Amino acid sequence: MSNPVTAAVLFAAPILVAVLFWLLGWRERRVAGDAAAPSFVERNGRLVATYLFVAVAFWALFMIVWPLLYMVDYSFHRKLPPSRRGGPDDVYTLENYWYFVYGSTRVFTSYNWVHINAFWQTIAVSVVVTVANFALCYPLAYYMAQVARPGRLRVLLLLLIVPYWVNEILRAFAFMVLFGTGGTINKILLALGLISAPIDFIGQNVALYAGLTYAYLLLMVFPLYNAIESLDHNQIEAARDLGAPWWHIHLFVVMPFAKPGIASGCTLVFMLSAGALAAPLVLGGPKTLWFTPIVYDRFYQAFNWQQGSAYAIILLLTCVVFVMLMMRLFKVSLSEITR
Repeated sequence: MSNPVTAAVLFAAPILVAVLFWLLGWRERRVAGDAAAPSFVERNGRLVATYLFVAVAFWALFMIVWPLLYMVDYSFHRKLPPSRRGGPDDVYTLENYWYFVYGSTRVFTSYNWVHINAFWQTIAVSVVVTVANFALCYPLAYYMAQVARPGRLRVLLLLLIVPYWVNEILRAFAFMVLFGTGGTINKILLALGLISAPIDFIGQNVALYAGLTYAYLLLMVFPLYNAIESLDHNQIEAARDLGAPWWHIHLFVVMPFAKPGIASGCTLVFMLSAGALAAPLVLGGPKTLWFTPIVYDRFYQAFNWQQGSAYAIILLLTCVVFVMLMMRLFKVSLSEITR
């Protein structure tokens, strides 16, 4: 922290953000006509409400908000030795952000294409992974919510959850075994005579994309399941009785009702895919461009925390913009997504 003004801003900002969110929630309740509904304290009692408020506030402020604000402050400073921090040379600057664009803080004649391409490839692939996750999970979530009987539903839930008892790193290495040139998939394809030589799935990033899609499967399934489960099945039957084809029922009956679940699942999968570190490091090929390992290198290889903070803030702001676009696209509010 460079000066008392910065300290005051860093400590005051979380309070202002909390007040802003409270006002947004209060406004949504007024618009929805729930202003007369029982308050949080009335529903849970003073003791439970106080405990929940203190616990959530401590977690949000000390573990998330303030560290993030320190990182924002770091991103606007130069890398200096400890003895010069807080001195006349420790001033606010955009050099770290210029470095992301130009690859230099002094020369602005060429662009930093390596980092820029890695950033946009990360965003684009994260969008593709999100779409693939939705395409895989929507039929499964619909079957679980509207078709499966209770016994079969329990079996499906168990089959979905048990594989995730395995650590994420171990699952990534398992995908290496599956997709490696001497792995299971290549052996099966060779044995069937479908290929004459092993395919480099890792070098072509197939293993990475498959690993990312599988890693966040549950974060798409459960929001969709929770949303579709609350849909009255009579609405689906009524649409069928009126002669609507199956695609019409899903497009104009089920999906509009499940918009909060779709937006929530897409938001979670995109943000975690864009911020993934273990999967790109383990499953990425020699030419793989992924942004989070670059951020990691800024912190722990170059020991430039200021530059790493700037890179992390750029990724964070992009993810926030994506969330806002999802809310705009599905026409849902923040309270509906987090419901």
